[in-house]
Parts: sequence; structure tokens; C-alpha cells
Amino acid sequence: MSAPADEASDPLIVGTHRFRSRLFVGTGKYKDVAETSAALEASGAEVVTVALRRINLTDRSEGSLGKLLLSGRYTLLPNTAGCYTADEAVRTLRLAHELGVAALVKLEVIGDPKTLYPDNEQTIEAAKILVKEGFTVLPYCIDDPIICRKLEDVGCAAVMPLAAPIGSGLGIRNPHNLRIILEHAKVPVIVDAGVGTASDAAIAMELGCHGVLLNTAIAQARDPVLMAHAMREAISAGRRAFRAGRMPKRSYANASSPESGLIE
Repeated sequence: MSAPADEASDPLIVGTHRFRSRLFVGTGKYKDVAETSAALEASGAEVVTVALRRINLTDRSEGSLGKLLLSGRYTLLPNTAGCYTADEAVRTLRLAHELGVAALVKLEVIGDPKTLYPDNEQTIEAAKILVKEGFTVLPYCIDDPIICRKLEDVGCAAVMPLAAPIGSGLGIRNPHNLRIILEHAKVPVIVDAGVGTASDAAIAMELGCHGVLLNTAIAQARDPVLMAHAMREAISAGRRAFRAGRMPKRSYANASSPESGLIE
């Protein structure tokens, strides 16, 4: 019997980066920095995403979010939340480079303020520029196999298709598309947006996704710290279930006990 794989023996490789945890978490919507810190700790996440246009990372005073995030405990994933054009996104991530926090970057170019769905054309355009400038780009995108392939082709280090609209908590709405994306992708596939609870994260991992990025599901839970811990366990369990390989689904019952050699 195989021993359960631990995080160290089954790392997530993104570009030149190697992570034990496959859970990426955000920093928005918490009631205060103390709650943010406790939830990050409970999640076990190594990668933490932060919206550069909404958080002042230059404030590194005691008790500030900047001080927490730049403590050296986390790999920061600066993101371009709030950007609606390729130009805005590129300028925002160049700022991250100037701040020294651009080892990895999350590219997010929004096409519609109501649904927060990404603008595919602008995302690809920004990705081309950023990859050429040496950024390790992780793009938020629609769960479209063609878009994911194009983003991979321009040099993105991973693709991050949504599970459902940002902040909706609707869970994995289109597992079929995720399976197609996973079938063809040669870079990690990290589900980004729409996860609502631990079972959603586990489903993503059981499908074979390489990681999950989430924020609202933890920050707006009744007990964010407890939910962060639940997400950590769900990611681990889902990954192990994927590696173990699930039993086949059948239309009819199949007896667990052998039918040969029955006692008459």
C-alpha cells in the first residue's frame, strides 16, 4: 500500500518556483489585519495575492497589512484587480516590479464591471508584453480551453480559469471545460474565483487541477480562520484522491463481497 504523499514530496511547480501548498489565498474583505494574519496562518498557504491598486504596500508600519505581507513568510502574488485595459494592467505590474514584489504576478483584466468576467483579448495582449519583459505571469481567464491554450502559447507560467464569477461562491460550474483544459495544458491549471466552501476546492483538486486561488470563501465565512483550515484540508484531500484514482462510476450495483464460494 502506498504511503500518503505529503506536500513536500508532491510540490507545485510554477515557472522556477516550487511550493508545498497548492492553496493560494487573497487578502481582501477581512475585518482587520489580525484576522487576515490568523486566516493566512491557518490556510498553510505560501502564495498570497494582493491587489496593488487597493492596498498600500509602502505602509510597513507596525500592525499594517504591508508589514504582514512583506515579512518574508509569503511569496506575494501582486494582482491587477480593478484594471480594465491591457495598458492599465501592464503599468500596475511594472509598479510591482519597482516595489520588488513581482517574482510572480497575477494578470487580471476585467471586461465587465457587473460580472467581473475577464476581457480575453486585453488579457492576451497584456500577457504578451509582460512575458516579453520577463514577468512570470499567471492570468485569470474564462474557463475556455482555447483562451487557456493561447495564454500558454504566449508564455504564461500557468493558467487560472474561473470556477464561477468572482466572489459568487457558486463553486465549480463547468467541470467539463476544466477537464478539457487539463487534458491539453502543459502548465499548471489553478482554479481562480467562485469557490464557496471546502467541497468546491476538493472537487477542483479531484478533477486534477494543480491548485486553487480563493479569497471571499474564507474572508466572508462566519469563522474565517476555521474555514481557512478547512480549505487547507480540502486541497490536501482532493489532491490525494486525484492521485489515488477514483473508482469507476457504474449504472448498477456491484457487490462489495465476492460472489464466488458462497456458503450454501
